[in-house]
Amino acid sequence: MLSVKEIYFTLQGEGFYTGRPSVFLRFSGCNLWSGLEKDRKRAICNWCDTDFIGNDGMNGGRYSNNQIIKIIKKLWPEDETSTPFIVFTGGEPLLQLKSELIELIHSIGFEIGLETNGTILAPSGINWVCVSPKAYSNFILKKGNELKVVFPQKGIDPLDFNDLEFEHFYIQPMDGKNQKNNIKESKKFIKKNPQWKLSLQTHKLLGIP
Repeated sequence: MLSVKEIYFTLQGEGFYTGRPSVFLRFSGCNLWSGLEKDRKRAICNWCDTDFIGNDGMNGGRYSNNQIIKIIKKLWPEDETSTPFIVFTGGEPLLQLKSELIELIHSIGFEIGLETNGTILAPSGINWVCVSPKAYSNFILKKGNELKVVFPQKGIDPLDFNDLEFEHFYIQPMDGKNQKNNIKESKKFIKKNPQWKLSLQTHKLLGIP
């Protein structure tokens, strides 16, 4: 059984596919966190703004692969004309996402996106791989479609990633109390390093899930 925090239909809020209609499936759990609630703020990425604990989100629960297929088919609007798209995220989705589920999702006509911290190699069959490396972690997934660095992040210099095999390179200002300054610093970085583009969390700006 797969442990799922939430599953919902929305618009992709950040990165290359900003604005694309998508089903989001957020798996519970993360390998950069001990699993104890009291240790959440002591995790490697203790600035994380995502609740990946438990199964209490929208459509959350513990499911078989076939149950997940039924849920995502039901969530995709009948009148939506774009290619069905599901984004697996977390926490860290590659702790649970395996080839069998990937094959089942393709069989119902969905393309698959992945948002991962890059500490686990991805199985084949994923259409869009977005890697967001975290400082002081064992970053091994060094090629994909999109590299997205939360910035500024102590222990990470985005320039160290310039030669990796990604099609797109994004800087995403860190959320939180210093967000305005982080946006300012992100813009400054991008002006000096035009290989990188700006990714904003537009779903937060627009107030959508």
